[in-house]
Amino acid sequence: MQQVNVKFNDVEQIREFVSIIDKIDANFDLGSGQRIVDAKSILGVMALDFSGPLQLKYDSQDAGIEEMITPFLI
Repeated sequence: MQQVNVKFNDVEQIREFVSIIDKIDANFDLGSGQRIVDAKSILGVMALDFSGPLQLKYDSQDAGIEEMITPFLI
């Protein structure tokens, strides 16, 4: 399981992020603390407080994933 921190500035970034990871064959969880959602669910991601950094966990060893989500990494 890989873990990185991501941050979104607006709803458009969330849409772009979900669109990118939806094409990847891996499970993604996003959240902070006790609140964790399926990161491929735009409604789930929008329900989070994205004013601060969020933890993204995924179950793939593909190094290309981090390259694809680079604009959102902190």
